Amino acid sequence: MEVAIVLLIIAIVFVWRTFKIVPQQNAWVVERLGKFDRVLTPGLKFLIPFIERVAYRHSLKEVPLDVPSQVCITKDNTQLQVDGIIYFQVTDPMRASYGSSNYVVAITQLAQTLLRSVIGKMELDKTFEERDAINAQVVSALDEAAANWGVKVLRYEIKDLTPPAEILRSMQAQITAEREKRALIAASEGRRQEQINLAEGERAAAIAKSEGDKQAEINTAQGQAAAIVAVAEATADAIRKVAEAIRAPGGEQAVQLKVAEKAVDAYAQLAQKNNTMIVPGNMTEVSALIGSAMALIKGAAPGKQP
Repeated sequence: MEVAIVLLIIAIVFVWRTFKIVPQQNAWVVERLGKFDRVLTPGLKFLIPFIERVAYRHSLKEVPLDVPSQVCITKDNTQLQVDGIIYFQVTDPMRASYGSSNYVVAITQLAQTLLRSVIGKMELDKTFEERDAINAQVVSALDEAAANWGVKVLRYEIKDLTPPAEILRSMQAQITAEREKRALIAASEGRRQEQINLAEGERAAAIAKSEGDKQAEINTAQGQAAAIVAVAEATADAIRKVAEAIRAPGGEQAVQLKVAEKAVDAYAQLAQKNNTMIVPGNMTEVSALIGSAMALIKGAAPGKQP
């Protein structure tokens, strides 16, 4: 009975040391008699009991590694409290097992050293403006060194940059002054633009008014000129018609009659406007007046002999 129990225990130990199940995204390093033999990939694997053993187990997932906070000195001799985080991944299980006794500690220490070196080349203001550049430089140097450890450094991110309290107060005062300056400049630019707009508006209005006055004067002058031309043309046409009427048969007798009527009307008007009755001393004067008028009319008619 005791022998059976011993054999059962030996069988269980044999099975346990022979069959291995490797989880997904894991890699196990196998040593045979103390020497590296192979890397086990995910799945059911077999080992030779008591001759082979799993020496190292590595996760192939991306691993976040917190870098402890440290004090860095900038180029302008300002202390800066900096902490960050590294993201890395094991790419070569064999190198990760034998390249370094502890690649996590090695990466952490190297990251701190590189960060101090990079920040020491920059002034305080630049460290806040060029975080991406700092991260890129740290990742590049880390990845080059970690290649011998079978590790790929994917990225490095600065979590916080904390200057001393007095530097923070001076920076806040500088930011406040800069914002006030920008506000004053914006207000002055607004007033300047307003004055420019008002001046341009007044100038445009004055130009439009002067153009309107000019056009109105032109229109008035053109209207007056047109009226003068129309009156002149009408007068000339009337004169031509009178001349043609005089040259027509019986025209002279009509003119004589008209002149006589005008003369009589004139004497009548004089008689109405004065208390004294005015009559010609000699009636031949009326005939003479008519004859003089006819002579003038005949002289005005071209081609008509008296």
